[in-house]
Amino acid sequence: MSVPEFHYEDDGRSWKVTETMKQAYETHGCILVRNMLRPEEVSKVKAALEAPDGVLQHTFRRSDGKERDNGLVLWNHPGRDVTGVLARTQRIAGTAEQLMGGDEIYHYHTKLVMKSAHTGGTFVWHQDYGYWYKNGCLAPDMSSVFIPMDDTDPENGCLQVLPGSHKYGRIDHVDIGEQLGADPERIEQVKKRLDSVYVEMKAGDVLFFHCNLLHTSDANTSPRRRWVFIVAFNKRSNDSYKDHHHPRYTPMTMEEDSALMKCTETNLDGKWFMKNEEDFSVPRNLH
Repeated sequence: MSVPEFHYEDDGRSWKVTETMKQAYETHGCILVRNMLRPEEVSKVKAALEAPDGVLQHTFRRSDGKERDNGLVLWNHPGRDVTGVLARTQRIAGTAEQLMGGDEIYHYHTKLVMKSAHTGGTFVWHQDYGYWYKNGCLAPDMSSVFIPMDDTDPENGCLQVLPGSHKYGRIDHVDIGEQLGADPERIEQVKKRLDSVYVEMKAGDVLFFHCNLLHTSDANTSPRRRWVFIVAFNKRSNDSYKDHHHPRYTPMTMEEDSALMKCTETNLDGKWFMKNEEDFSVPRNLH
């Protein structure tokens, strides 16, 4: 089973989430949309992310337990700056909402994952819902949108997925070295039934995937960095029953796609940046 691919029209006016896309997402647990962001849009988002007085001020590092690490920045509310507008566009949030069934969704969090050249670390096999379940979200009515800022391939640690694995339900997550990952015994059994796929992407491609899709990524052994912008969404009807380190239901205003290039806001107020020690979904020895 492979990752279904679709292509975004340059002007965007003809883009819509079709029944074919919805069925592919239901069957495979993910769809890949090529060229969803134009080069100038990627450049604008990269400039915002790389600004020394921007989100990078809130970077923390997390070891992979194998003498490598990754940089992370995580914020809980989208905000009005470029990064927030991107997350709230019809192209990103609107597509996610339709793939998730059409019910109202809200922004659960956004993170920037930075694998540096030569030293970027691994991520073990896991499901996003393996973490979010513990936050009080009762149903797997959640998804992630994976938006690379750099071209990704096996050498710099691109994403690997097991298409169709979301149908196996939530797998218990356990401490694996200095990470929390899906039970290795069950992963080995799933891998006997499903093929692992390297998802090679260009900057501007976008992968939408279900919160129970099993995924991993290798170390970055290349001379190129691998930065990825990931937006997570939850359904309003699946609002957590308890307070935790991500937001409970908060209304989200979607933006027209054109708002991204028009945005000049740089103020980061209200984004609720998370600190490493506030994340209770990783082994306690990392706090």
